[in-house]
Amino acid sequence: MSTDKYVSPLSERYASKEMQYIFSSDKKFRTWRKLWIALAESEQELGLNITKEQIEELKAHADDINFDVAKEREKIVRHDVMSHVYAYGVQCPNAKGIIHLGATSCYVGDNTDIIIMTEALQLVKKKLVNVMNELSKFAMEYKALPTLAFTHFQPAQPTTVGKRASLWLQELVLDMEDLDHCLENMKLLGSKGTTGTQASFLELFDGDHDKIKALDKKIAEKMGFKACFPVSGQTYSRKVDTRVANVLAGIAASAHKFSNDIRLLQHLKEIEEPFEKTQIGSSAMAYKRNPMRSERIASLSRYVMIDALNPAVTSATQWFERTLDDSANKRLSIPEAFLAIDGILDLYLNVVDGLVVYPKVIEKRLMSELPFMATENIMMDAVKAGGDRQELHERIRTLSMEAGRNVKEKGLDNNLLELIAADPAFNMSLEELKKTMDPSKYTGRSEQQVEEFVAEVIGPVLDENKELLGLKAEINV
Repeated sequence: MSTDKYVSPLSERYASKEMQYIFSSDKKFRTWRKLWIALAESEQELGLNITKEQIEELKAHADDINFDVAKEREKIVRHDVMSHVYAYGVQCPNAKGIIHLGATSCYVGDNTDIIIMTEALQLVKKKLVNVMNELSKFAMEYKALPTLAFTHFQPAQPTTVGKRASLWLQELVLDMEDLDHCLENMKLLGSKGTTGTQASFLELFDGDHDKIKALDKKIAEKMGFKACFPVSGQTYSRKVDTRVANVLAGIAASAHKFSNDIRLLQHLKEIEEPFEKTQIGSSAMAYKRNPMRSERIASLSRYVMIDALNPAVTSATQWFERTLDDSANKRLSIPEAFLAIDGILDLYLNVVDGLVVYPKVIEKRLMSELPFMATENIMMDAVKAGGDRQELHERIRTLSMEAGRNVKEKGLDNNLLELIAADPAFNMSLEELKKTMDPSKYTGRSEQQVEEFVAEVIGPVLDENKELLGLKAEINV
């Protein structure tokens, strides 16, 4: 491996081989040739003078691309598409005259971009489905394990570990809906010509508008799409890139939120991400177990969320039927957004698959706060026994503040139950009060919500996409 030039960390460290291939030169130029074959076949089927032998010749060289010839030709003509038209023609002398017939560069360039983004979205969907599957298993496993919930990162009411996981899962459901909508509505550019008017094809087909409409339909079908955009300039609307990037940014935001929660939980020593036996957490502090994977998720997610601005600005600044200031930006922003989200989802799956839960730590923290949270129930029990609600409320407030001072200022254990038991206004023994400290009494419908959510929402999604399941994520470093 060469070490004397820059290599993108996205390809070297983070993205899978599958996603890297989708955006490779090999994939790109093979797709160009498939599009040229689809164009020639469609034109022949609609009556143009193209022979079966010419098409068979094109098909025979669809995959053995003579990159060396194209590269040398591009040095002369300074045009990548025409260089590959020339190289294809060298291999297909009988068909060279009908390669790219009536088309402009965007016929192969833009249609290939759509095809590649669609395949990349399908890989993203596969990984997202597998993350959802693993996360739903985790949620169900811990659906009834009480834990301290936080609002503003301050102790609030109890929830369960599984219910908290369902919140991460709910965000992925929204992402899946956006992803499916985007995939369902992907369309090819088709054969629109230099300014989108199809004038060159109108000339080829002697003014037959029906054949030109049929041409787009045939190309779409041959390339595995339902339709082409009915109108365009020279390019497909760059709004498509914006839509795609926004889907990826949404997934990144969901992953970022998950990674933040895991990092906080690891700080609390309640849940930890995977940590291998030979893994080093710190070069200076051998005892440390840094949440490296979750931090990487957050880092890459920020990149994807910000990168979504690139297609938006590009879309907003296109001039009339086309301008070329999109090209360099697209070459960076779209592939790298996909490479990054690919790495994010691999990390997400790896983390969820190896999460370590510490029930004793969770219980200890919850029980230290539970007396404060149980005061409403304690007060209602005292009212039922004949106490004055307003007086009891004031007594609870005063005793809670005293217990809080003991914890925060003196470093003592929470003694709120002892203080309440010693107050005659409540007329309750310490033993009676301790019986109210069952955490499951304070988690509401957490367990049932998880069961219903997984059965009614996640189950159908997984069933619909069961052919995508079974992926095991591997991370490079």
